[in-house]
Amino acid sequence: MAELTRKEMLGWLSEKDPQKLEELFREARACAIRHVGPKVYFRGLIEFSNFCSKDCYYCGIRKSNRNLERFSLTEAEILECAKAAYEMDYGSIVLQSGERQDGVYAGFIEDILRKIKKMTSGKLGITLSLGEQAPETYERWFEAGAHRYLLRIETSSPALYQRLHPADHSFETRKRCLEALCRIGYQVGTGVMIGLPFQTHEDLVGDIFFFKDQDIDMIGMGPYIAHADTPLKAQISDYDPSENFRLGLVMVALTRLFLKDVNIAAATALQTLDVQGREKGVLAGANVIMPNITPTDYRKLYRLYDNKPCLDENARQCKNCLEQRIRAAGAKIGYGEWGDAPHFMRRKSAAV
Repeated sequence: MAELTRKEMLGWLSEKDPQKLEELFREARACAIRHVGPKVYFRGLIEFSNFCSKDCYYCGIRKSNRNLERFSLTEAEILECAKAAYEMDYGSIVLQSGERQDGVYAGFIEDILRKIKKMTSGKLGITLSLGEQAPETYERWFEAGAHRYLLRIETSSPALYQRLHPADHSFETRKRCLEALCRIGYQVGTGVMIGLPFQTHEDLVGDIFFFKDQDIDMIGMGPYIAHADTPLKAQISDYDPSENFRLGLVMVALTRLFLKDVNIAAATALQTLDVQGREKGVLAGANVIMPNITPTDYRKLYRLYDNKPCLDENARQCKNCLEQRIRAAGAKIGYGEWGDAPHFMRRKSAAV
């Protein structure tokens, strides 16, 4: 398939014919096999705290949500999760929490990173998803052992971004953080929500071009699902889960076909809307899955959106379930491998 134009992308985002969409997804999966290989990589997800300084209108752990019990895992609990991931032969973990920018938090993360690296002899890859930070903090964490960072922009449209956030939240600040992460040497990830209120298909096409313009290495995006305790929920009048699921898969496929050698995650939100959502994401061009390895007692407290799946499965049950799903989709699992994006290797080589 020749490089997609904006017009062609818009056409696919409106396409409803199941047969034509299956053809698109098959081409995207073939593109993934050609450019990033046939394997799917597991990243064990540790959601270790739901304390957040942000007040995003769509998020269930926003600081103004008074209906939420707050929690933070201890250092020992986080290390135990990382050890479990290592013993299950996951190549990497993802440390994720609400956003905090204080010095105590920065030091806590740095200590955790060093201890995980020591515990696993440097073999376990570490992705951070900890929001906006000062460049100096990003540098400390990079030196301590993190090598990937996921900072979702949520939308590349400044106007839409403003509608989704309070006035003290800045699109430009978030974009500068992505640029700082790239300069420091991280594999840089970002992503968007798909099917937001007020969002147009033109916005979604703009998101894909934003990924290219920012030279992004990995993409984490999924369909928007509302949370009952958020302001944005009250503004929804015609939410269609099946349409958001369709758009989610089409965005995965178009992003794969346009960017080719990046890593793309099959988001958990896909499984929320369809019982086979994540394997369908793989068949549409995704090559990363993030099994949840957070202790089950805490998972129900880290809900960015409603009806999140896998709240009761322990880490090993989650692994076994996903392993069966991914193998059934005809993909291999890259156990014990970091699964770095070829795009990052190419970007790194070009900078030398």
